[in-house]
Amino acid sequence: MGTRKTVGSAMLAAAAGLLAGGSALAAPVTYNFDPDHTYPSFETDHMGFSIWRGKFNKTSGTFVYDKEAKSGTVEVKVDIASVDTGHDTLNGHLQSSRYLDAEKFPTATFKGKLANFKGDMPTEVQGELTLHGVTKPLTLKLNQFVCKPHPMRKKDACGADASAVFNRQDFGINGGETKLLISVEAIRAD
Repeated sequence: MGTRKTVGSAMLAAAAGLLAGGSALAAPVTYNFDPDHTYPSFETDHMGFSIWRGKFNKTSGTFVYDKEAKSGTVEVKVDIASVDTGHDTLNGHLQSSRYLDAEKFPTATFKGKLANFKGDMPTEVQGELTLHGVTKPLTLKLNQFVCKPHPMRKKDACGADASAVFNRQDFGINGGETKLLISVEAIRAD
């Protein structure tokens, strides 16, 4: 009787150890940006008269999140030719060599790491923006960040609302400050 009890206890202890070890070693999860629910937009001053707003219609990216380790990475690619201000002439100006030069620099990228966690949730993404062929540090403030099961897709999803301000001149582009406003949803990769 004593031997069975000892063997049974050892098996339970080993199983519990495996389960505990598995949760402590939780793997990072990859999420793909949902292009239909990702909205990178911007605001910029127009010679002191008004604030011009626009967005980019084609964006792709991935997000890797390790909740247990409180870490993660973000990689985003934006199609510069997809700039949309709601005004065709202005779109053409922005795509031209005078501003974004979409022909020479067809994509902008952002690569960063999740940072400054409060509990399980990051409050920033610290990284680098490459725009107009120039790479500079940029920190996105996370105004909102949530991960939970998606009610329609029946998969885990994460969403965020981020913002940042940068000076276009730092990237060799005419003008002054631009405010980025980014809403993103990402669905867990299969």
